[in-house]
Amino acid sequence: PEVDQVEEPISTAEDEAAEAETPEQALQRELDERTDDLKRLNAEYTNYRRRSDRERQSVSESAKASVLSALLPILDDLELAKQHGDLEEGSPLEKFGSKFRETLKGQNLVTFGEPGEAFDPEIHEAVQDLSSGGEQVVGTVLRKGYKVGDRLVRNAMVIIADPEGAQSSADESAQADDNQ
Repeated sequence: PEVDQVEEPISTAEDEAAEAETPEQALQRELDERTDDLKRLNAEYTNYRRRSDRERQSVSESAKASVLSALLPILDDLELAKQHGDLEEGSPLEKFGSKFRETLKGQNLVTFGEPGEAFDPEIHEAVQDLSSGGEQVVGTVLRKGYKVGDRLVRNAMVIIADPEGAQSSADESAQADDNQ
């Protein structure tokens, strides 16, 4: 004959604790769970807000850089006019150029690419390399480069040369070789 076995549900420690829990303890546990949920939700919202602010700032800087990039040919033409003496003191074009440069400076447009500056392939576009080796500097600037904050708007177009001291010492060593 078979013996009927009655299966008893397996009780866990949580079940026993829940059964032994008073109504005040149950309310406190539920309050703690809700508080944790609220804290998690608040942290998610804070992170979302920060991320949105960063994205909005990035879009704004990108649009600003795009507009300033479109204005750079005008700035280049004003520089050429200045080099050729077409911007006479007090002329309307000179006044416009001055106001235009100040406006761009007010938008944090920064010029770079000066002769003697260390050559950096990230921001300088080299069209010719006249250097003899090791250290390279900007020799001639064919077109200035511009940045807005940390964002590169346009690379400087340059010719690479040797540093001033290295050039003169290389010339002196070449003359010494010729004399021998």
